[in-house]
Amino acid sequence: MINKPTYMKKVIIGTSLLFSIFLTPQIHAQESVDVLIRENGTERNESIELPKSMTYPLDSLFTDWKAKNYIDLGKDCSTSTENPLFSDSTYIDRLSRMPTVMEMPYNEIVRKFIDMYAGRLRNHVAFMLSACNFYMPIFEEALDAYDLPLELKYLPIIESALNPSAVSRAGACGLWQFMLGTGKMYGLESNSLVDERRDPIKATWAAARYLKDMYDIYKDWNLVIAAYNCGPGTINKAIRRSGGKTDYWEIYNYLPKETRGYVPAFIAANYVMTYYCKHNICPMETNIPDATDTIQVSRNLHFEQIADICGVNLDEIKSLNPQYKKNIIPGESKPQTLRLPMNSISTFIDKQDTIYAHRCDELFKNRRVVAVNDTRSNSRSSSRSSKSTSASGNATYHKIRSGENLGSIARKYGVTVNQLKSWNGLRNNNIAAGKRLKIYK
Repeated sequence: MINKPTYMKKVIIGTSLLFSIFLTPQIHAQESVDVLIRENGTERNESIELPKSMTYPLDSLFTDWKAKNYIDLGKDCSTSTENPLFSDSTYIDRLSRMPTVMEMPYNEIVRKFIDMYAGRLRNHVAFMLSACNFYMPIFEEALDAYDLPLELKYLPIIESALNPSAVSRAGACGLWQFMLGTGKMYGLESNSLVDERRDPIKATWAAARYLKDMYDIYKDWNLVIAAYNCGPGTINKAIRRSGGKTDYWEIYNYLPKETRGYVPAFIAANYVMTYYCKHNICPMETNIPDATDTIQVSRNLHFEQIADICGVNLDEIKSLNPQYKKNIIPGESKPQTLRLPMNSISTFIDKQDTIYAHRCDELFKNRRVVAVNDTRSNSRSSSRSSKSTSASGNATYHKIRSGENLGSIARKYGVTVNQLKSWNGLRNNNIAAGKRLKIYK
């Protein structure tokens, strides 16, 4: 519990920020805020870089399937263009009343970010208030499981503006903006086909573990938030340069420009997501998405196979399974999770053999077996080919199902298409459902 007099002193002077700060309204290319810093009788100009999420155009946030289908941009309740002005004492009082474990100090930098969210970014806030319906239950469950402050659920607002497809210039991606190396350290798989940093559920639980580990190191939530932005190495360097200070505001001058604005932006996000009504902001109209469920996939599967047979919109499948980069689920490497609308799960289970066989040769061309002719040993090749297609051993019979083709049947029994054609006197690849194929093993 924060001592009240100490807290009031900190909110007024900015937690030991021992210089005066005057912020001008000018924003360079929507990416930085001009700051005039007065310190020890001297003045200098400085630009604080905005968190990347504060520079996203509103239209870019509606590219996700959920946003396009469940948030109504035309129905934004009663969000007004007018943003009421409040005194510093009002902001101090409201921040002190918020039921948070994390310290929410106030100073002119924090106010500037509050004004930005409640001012020119008010439509972004209206969007994010609606997008919270998709993701906040996931965030809260993971944070609660690790006994972390629930106010951390607003960290993805600073990281990605709740855009699950967000990718930074440095290569961080997803709601929680994990870098590739950090993601792998916390169990998030990344390869050519899968990037679990994009999975809202897995990335959230990884972020909770990471935040807990950072708090075990720094024992100060503002430093944890700063470390989340610029990395613990940069924070440790700033602590050393400050002479061992372990307060965010006391190492402020030794931090990268973006990180200097990161903690104030986080405090401002918590404020505006709590007091948005006071600023005449209303959430955009949001419909409740259909219930979903998951199923384990242990064979290679393409999204188009699911869309064709189960009748699920391809964009919906992509939105529900953002971790798969190329619309391919590599189930044969290890079991993978597929999320579908609840009413499509039973359809998938009932028709899975048909789904796996559907357009298999077309969609998985890179999985085909290629014969290579050896001109130096044609006779040996001819002999081997003759043996491979000859009928030997015990015969079994396979009844052809709707949607199957010679390629899928051959893979099932571990034989080749040419063998199937030879054993059954087929001149081409055409087969009919209900017929039987003879197979020798």
